[in-house]
Amino acid sequence: MSRIGLAFSCFFRLVAGKKLPAAAAAYLPEMPALPAAAPPRPPPQVVEKAKESVQEAPPPERRAKADVAASQREGALALLALLQREGRLVDFLRESLDDYPDADIGASVRDIHRGCRKVLDEHFQLEPVMPGAEEDRIQVPRGFDPAEIRIIGEARGEPPFSGVLRHHGWRATSATLPTLAEGVDRAVVAPAEVDVGRS
Repeated sequence: MSRIGLAFSCFFRLVAGKKLPAAAAAYLPEMPALPAAAPPRPPPQVVEKAKESVQEAPPPERRAKADVAASQREGALALLALLQREGRLVDFLRESLDDYPDADIGASVRDIHRGCRKVLDEHFQLEPVMPGAEEDRIQVPRGFDPAEIRIIGEARGEPPFSGVLRHHGWRATSATLPTLAEGVDRAVVAPAEVDVGRS
């Protein structure tokens, strides 16, 4: 799976409340361990009760992982909000298409495609993982990264492998998501809209 493919897989897993795939662990930044805070001293009159009820602070490693998870969640929500704002992607995916003729769906998809592509163009720099055109004969080198190249079909023996390039993959060389001001609810992907001009 390419890095951008992995990124989108992580994004949709986070939105659905699922765990990240194991392949994503290699791209997570290492967070420095935070010093454990000393618990506050209870008043003298409730020392004994406090000793019974005091809970230990979570270890620094657990807090660091929680900070990374919160950052990933905010990034995923920011991207989803962009795709909704520019391409109404959430509305489209939540809508049942069973009762619509193909012609109507095609017309809607054109606007969604235009808006979502605008998000990609403005916030991501992408390049192919492997050079070459699809259907070209290529060779997968020895020691290739499985996160960058996915082998399709039955691979026999050890690499290098010879095969047909079905998709060149995508790698994000840069990504810039907007920073929200403090106090803004990141969970609001799109605000409700109320037209007060009509009675």
